[in-house]
Amino acid sequence: MPQLSKLQTALLLAFLILVWGINWPLSKYALEFMPPILFSGIRTLIGGVLLLFVGLRHVRRLRFAETWPIYVISSVVNVVLYYGLQTIGLHYLPAGLFSAIVFLQPVLVGLFAWRFLGEPMNGFKVVGLLLGFGGVGVICSGAGGLSGHISVEGILLALGSALSWALGTIYVKKIGPKVDAIWLVSMQLIIGGLFMLAVGSGVESWSDVEWQPSFVLTLLFISVFVIAIGWVIFYKLMDAGEASKVASYTFLIPLVAILIGTLFLNEPFTLSLLVGLLCILISILLVNRKPSRRTKPTTIMAKETTLH
Repeated sequence: MPQLSKLQTALLLAFLILVWGINWPLSKYALEFMPPILFSGIRTLIGGVLLLFVGLRHVRRLRFAETWPIYVISSVVNVVLYYGLQTIGLHYLPAGLFSAIVFLQPVLVGLFAWRFLGEPMNGFKVVGLLLGFGGVGVICSGAGGLSGHISVEGILLALGSALSWALGTIYVKKIGPKVDAIWLVSMQLIIGGLFMLAVGSGVESWSDVEWQPSFVLTLLFISVFVIAIGWVIFYKLMDAGEASKVASYTFLIPLVAILIGTLFLNEPFTLSLLVGLLCILISILLVNRKPSRRTKPTTIMAKETTLH
């Protein structure tokens, strides 16, 4: 895949952060009209079907008989576990705390990319990843997300959601050259969406769905921009750069979600929001900082790990 220019990378990152940030308040709104598992299933299925029509122009790239295990594994970690654990976990924890734990994902991606992909790890990157995670925690705590009942089950589900997203990111980064990007996203969304719809149909009721025009428009926006286009852009960025560096920018996603609440829902702009923003910006600078040419980057372990 051709390398992206700095302008292309910046524009794609800006789009991804914006739509994935918008996704949180929109999803919260949509859940007022549809049960959670059915909602998770239908939004991913619609996104997958839309990309299916795009992929049909290059149907030979599907090679389903050879690559179907890749699609199944990707759908399990990136769709079923990530969205499923996320949906269930929100019933056990305040949304702010849950999202803060989920955004441990960039830290996990940085560690996994160093261990399994052979990406360089240095002190600046470690500090940056931890600082970014801390910034997300500060923002969410200041938004009132840490108040309320905290359960062990909810924390474990949030950690499971973060872990599945991180593993899915590394897996796709590693097997990316073996499959077509459009077909990978389409198949994982269709397989995962059908599975969650089947589960949702068994434990939830379609009669509880309220097909209001505002809900339908919200569902379509999430399916097209957040799910279909968003995942394609995310994998494109991952393929073009270091996984840990791209993942570091996802720390901005909860910030966007809270800023939207501040601008459009009259939620207050707090000191914690400002502090968290500064932490995140500094963390992104540290993670993406180029090491000095005079000295070799300091690794966590003296022995280099090479991926074979």
